[in-house]
Amino acid sequence: MTLFFSNARLIDPEAGTDTIGTLSTADGRITAINRASPPVGATVIDCRGKCLAPGLVDWGVHVGEPGARHKESFKTAGLAAAAGGVTTFITRPDTHPAVDTPEVLDFLRRRASTETVVNIRHMATLTRGREGREMAEIGFLLDAGAVAFTDGDRVVRDTKVLGRCLTYAKSLGALVVAHPQEPGLSAGAVVTSGKFASLRGLPGVSPMAERMAFDRDMALIEMTGARYHADQITCARTLPALERAKKNGLDVTAGVSIHHLTLNEFDVGDYRTFFKLTPPLRSEDDRIAVIQAVADGLIDVIGTMHTPQDEESKRLPFEEAAPGAVGLETLLPAAMRLYHAGHLTLPQLWRAMALNPARRLGLACGRLSPRAPADLVLFDPDAPFVLDRFSLLSKSKNTPFDGTRMEGKVLATYVAGQPVYQREAA
Repeated sequence: MTLFFSNARLIDPEAGTDTIGTLSTADGRITAINRASPPVGATVIDCRGKCLAPGLVDWGVHVGEPGARHKESFKTAGLAAAAGGVTTFITRPDTHPAVDTPEVLDFLRRRASTETVVNIRHMATLTRGREGREMAEIGFLLDAGAVAFTDGDRVVRDTKVLGRCLTYAKSLGALVVAHPQEPGLSAGAVVTSGKFASLRGLPGVSPMAERMAFDRDMALIEMTGARYHADQITCARTLPALERAKKNGLDVTAGVSIHHLTLNEFDVGDYRTFFKLTPPLRSEDDRIAVIQAVADGLIDVIGTMHTPQDEESKRLPFEEAAPGAVGLETLLPAAMRLYHAGHLTLPQLWRAMALNPARRLGLACGRLSPRAPADLVLFDPDAPFVLDRFSLLSKSKNTPFDGTRMEGKVLATYVAGQPVYQREAA
């Protein structure tokens, strides 16, 4: 299929530009930017001044297969991703069983390839069973297609074990993804410590738990020289350490979830469990500091940390409820909050939501340039709506944005130049 997008507002995160132009695709790839006339036989799509950007790359998505298919399947996650403008997502290995052998990874790859309409890549565990005791088969898993290695929110407590994992990962050029939270301080905590936590009578964790864990990891990265990505940096106190690590030449990048960029600790309100996340929501000062870090390029990646939970897991007292929120369909409209508030431009947002994660993982997508994959999202950044969680395509409906007035609708999503989602006309 050959497509010619005319009258499009092209969001180019690589060039940092936001301009009106045209874009052509053929054979699954972008062929030309700002071509004057459509190629012979091309299907012409008039974008009517709406935004055309690289498809989003969401790093850190939990899919319930295997072990919790009732929460999210590859099919429903793929449909939700397409509806949210996400053309590639990277799964976490925190499944049952965990993705710690080539056989489990091969099953997931085959399952995903037959069930989903978008691109899916997979992370594998850093240690067997995510237990932090014994290194996983990193070399074999890398050969089987793993793009990175992580134990998710189960922090490796044994520094010697983590050091050995990092040393081996360094020898293979593998990327290690860590969750910087000091496990002793974080155990049992459900909110960030402070006056609000005390007033609500909820166990809190100091922001220093993130800083302490990150400092330990940086010492090990300096010792081993491994490639490292922090999945979520959410506190202002961690940012100087991150900046120092980058200035010292360490191969370090960092991410943050869209929820920590758009919500704060007060959104928990009267024990609203849809706002219970890992790590917990932070102060407004932390939120603003982290937004600035994204604007400055200090924090590289914005994702959702999509974590579906069923009704039974969330309809519990706040301390007992499962943490996490879905985000594949709300990433783009939530990001538009940052755009409309003047915090981040569209090219800055797409740098963090498409270009940077693709680059870090060695993927060719995330760019608007000739020969890049024609993975695209057409969206209206100004279209208003009220989110109804029951309209989400994810199996689980645990979104903190339920009933929220939002702006930004995905109009169409293309993977390899083929339409995988088109919004019905109102």
